[in-house]
Amino acid sequence: MLTRLVAPVAAALSGLLLYASFPPRPLWWLVLPGFALLAWCLYGRRARAAFGLGFLAGLGFLLPLLSWTGEEVGPLPWVALATAEALFVAVTCVGVAMVTRLPLWPVWGAAVWILGEAVRARVPFGGFPWGKIAFGQADSVFLPLAAVGGTPVLGFAVVLCGFGLYEAVRQFLTYRSAGEVPRRGAAIAALTVVVPVTAALAALPLVDNFAQDGTATAAAIQGNVPQLGLDFNAQRRAVLDNHARRTEQLAEDVKAGKVSKPDFVLWPENSSDLDPYRNDDARKVIDRAVRAIGAPTVIGSVLTPDTGKLRNTLIEWDPERGPVATYDKRHVQPFGEYIPMRSFVRLFSSDVDRVRRDFGPGDKVGVFDLAGTKVGLATCYEAAFDWAVRDTVTGGAQLISVPSNNATFGRSEMTYQQLAMSRVRAVEHSRAVVVPVTSGVSAVIQPDGKVVQRTQLFTPDALVAEVPLRSSLTPATRLGTVPEGVLVALSVVGLGWAVFRGVRARRSTSA
Repeated sequence: MLTRLVAPVAAALSGLLLYASFPPRPLWWLVLPGFALLAWCLYGRRARAAFGLGFLAGLGFLLPLLSWTGEEVGPLPWVALATAEALFVAVTCVGVAMVTRLPLWPVWGAAVWILGEAVRARVPFGGFPWGKIAFGQADSVFLPLAAVGGTPVLGFAVVLCGFGLYEAVRQFLTYRSAGEVPRRGAAIAALTVVVPVTAALAALPLVDNFAQDGTATAAAIQGNVPQLGLDFNAQRRAVLDNHARRTEQLAEDVKAGKVSKPDFVLWPENSSDLDPYRNDDARKVIDRAVRAIGAPTVIGSVLTPDTGKLRNTLIEWDPERGPVATYDKRHVQPFGEYIPMRSFVRLFSSDVDRVRRDFGPGDKVGVFDLAGTKVGLATCYEAAFDWAVRDTVTGGAQLISVPSNNATFGRSEMTYQQLAMSRVRAVEHSRAVVVPVTSGVSAVIQPDGKVVQRTQLFTPDALVAEVPLRSSLTPATRLGTVPEGVLVALSVVGLGWAVFRGVRARRSTSA
């Protein structure tokens, strides 16, 4: 009886190791034994067993990783989301188990994992890429591979190395029992570990902080919120006042010579939930703060037209001319900014009615010209989507800003997980990234992914830093979805080969 529990416990443990490899823990390397253990669970398994073990691994990984989603709305949405995402992992693990009988199986298995992530990042409701293996690798030796082929190539290398570690152990145990070295198998096992590490070292020249287009002095304002939780929006005037007050304090520090005068200022998402186009008082507060600092400022606001959907909008505010440009968030968050299937979901949770009016998506890439610097904009949730960040760089951005609002999620790990995404994006596109957040953690990130300044949670602050401006494009930026497409195609070939071999084996047995 106890022996039957070994594989399920190991599967759940593999998921926990994947979770533990994510920030805020600096334990990225735990992902390797995590995938090695998962490979042990899946190797040679039939589809039904692989699905069950994969589901347990998915729960072990995603239940703790996504616990922040229940911070204010209770456990039901959190458990529902983690369970749904774990089902994607379960199906992916069926595919991994199918290809374990193929020659060079760690390559096919890692490609199948990337196929699973690609699907999960797109469906349903536009996908949910949170928990991509690449996002846990901001401190990893594999990180330079993000500049080669983005998150798919980075994730593929990590999974391949983990599966390769298991294969190396398996070959060693085979040698011990058989008394001879399985040379071909040993070579494959060694290559699947050595090649990803070597490739990451070879990609190091792609990662640098050289200022190709000079530098700019950027400021990120963290005004803080008056209270935690979803209801903080009821005090939106206080949030606006906090950010205006901190900007005016920064202006005083500049006059006193304590800090350099910024070329531009970045406020976070939702820093003014009062629509300044419809609320004169809010407009005056913003205008006074921007005039005080004397630099173009990006304001995060909610626009409330008379009809139609709300807009989560970033506004470029000039100290002389006022609002001069806008960017509407293109990928709005399902069940957060809009409610799909509202009447059905209400049967399970009345919290859906907290979102009384849905947000609608924008359709234009966000690149603002701030005092001569092209700043690309990816609002909060958008940082998780490869296309949403890449579009800004191919659109001319020399610097990326990820304004966010994490106050809803309290002191959970969410803000650290999202910060890690921005660090990966910095290396992927070789751009400095500035992350202004309402309540923390705000940060300034160099193009090599290193955090050079950061704030504390729920502390008003202002970061001022000279950042390098860059215009060259990494291979990842140039190639876009091509690396992911190649890996998906590779996984399809592997799965097709596995099915063909299985059919042929059954026919030969029946004959």
